[in-house]
Amino acid sequence: MNTIQIKSGKEKQLVTHHPWVFSGAIESQEGTQPGVCKVLKSDGSFLAWGWWDEKSHIPVHLLSWNETDQIDDNWWKHTVAASVLRRRSFFDSDGSTTAFRIIFSEADMLPGIVADVYGTTIRIVISARVGWDQKDKVVETLDKMLHPHLMVITTDHNFLSIEGLKDTTSYYSNGQYFTPESRLEAISFKEDGLVYETIPGGGQKSDFYCDQRDNRKKIEKYCKGKNVLDGFSYTGGFTLHALRAEAQSVYSLDSSEPALHGLLRNIHLNEDKGTLPEGSRQRCTTKCCNVFEEMRNITKDQFDVMVLDPPKLAKTKGQAEKAARAYKDLNRLAMEKIRDNGIIATFSCSSAIDAAMLRTILAWASIDARCEVQVLEILSAGSDHPVRLSFPESEYLCGYILRVLKH
Repeated sequence: MNTIQIKSGKEKQLVTHHPWVFSGAIESQEGTQPGVCKVLKSDGSFLAWGWWDEKSHIPVHLLSWNETDQIDDNWWKHTVAASVLRRRSFFDSDGSTTAFRIIFSEADMLPGIVADVYGTTIRIVISARVGWDQKDKVVETLDKMLHPHLMVITTDHNFLSIEGLKDTTSYYSNGQYFTPESRLEAISFKEDGLVYETIPGGGQKSDFYCDQRDNRKKIEKYCKGKNVLDGFSYTGGFTLHALRAEAQSVYSLDSSEPALHGLLRNIHLNEDKGTLPEGSRQRCTTKCCNVFEEMRNITKDQFDVMVLDPPKLAKTKGQAEKAARAYKDLNRLAMEKIRDNGIIATFSCSSAIDAAMLRTILAWASIDARCEVQVLEILSAGSDHPVRLSFPESEYLCGYILRVLKH
């Protein structure tokens, strides 16, 4: 068995159950093959069970601090099952929402593994070598518990190089992996009564982000009769909620043409089903563009509501300063361009930009925009994306609903 000893002075976070051990914290290591390791404190006493893989940018992922645990196949399957069962309330709901997260990596004690349900499909995203090593156990357990029509297993593009993983997409159905002979049929799922459609295996998170579910509903109430800008709209979650609220107009911006095509498809789908008011398609205008640049071009006082949900701008703490400047510039422009008493819903999905930092950024943006700003609501991911207190990195999504006062 692999054995890892931690350097003196590097144990504090690990003792309090932070799961990451970087190479600089390792005093000595015995064993060379990836697998279970016993992690010792600097004095030689037991600290935790972990998974060792020297090719990972995090060479040790801590799994259990209970010395009597046995980290075997049953442990992994039990941990997957426990994660799913903690979301039991989502499965027992009224059926108005059929898209939600069932595994949230380290927040659920399953490093490098994320799994989302989209109707009868499950998408599994692997971001670490340890997750790749355990993927078959995850697939087997989810198949046995939930009997999905299809599972799509992909590697996370953001971590391919640092983890040494290949860009891979696998498909699993009826107890076996398979290679599709042609394009798979579209799947549909619901969020808060709205219907979405996507092709399995395409796009990010199956063309949909579950983490904004509660926030989309909160923003809807500000949109009735308003002119709304949906910045970084992707496939239209916020746009559809604005249209359902009978917004006067919605201007949806994104850098991806396929995403905007998906947005329009979702509008048509819901209008046909009666879940969006008649004429919704005519009230929505889309534009494929660099949203940061387009914000400089839009007309002042054109919009009553703006939603700003940019992609992750800081993947590491070292990128936080540059990202902060981008967030400030984006929000300053929004504050300058929005109408008096306008509403801005603004987000960061960069864990390096937490809620306190984002609030400071917004304060500086308001000074440069020469306006007063009130915080109306503080936003975060839904309860299917739990924050593990010993792992603050799991609190990656933060946001605010603001009112901008100009006079």
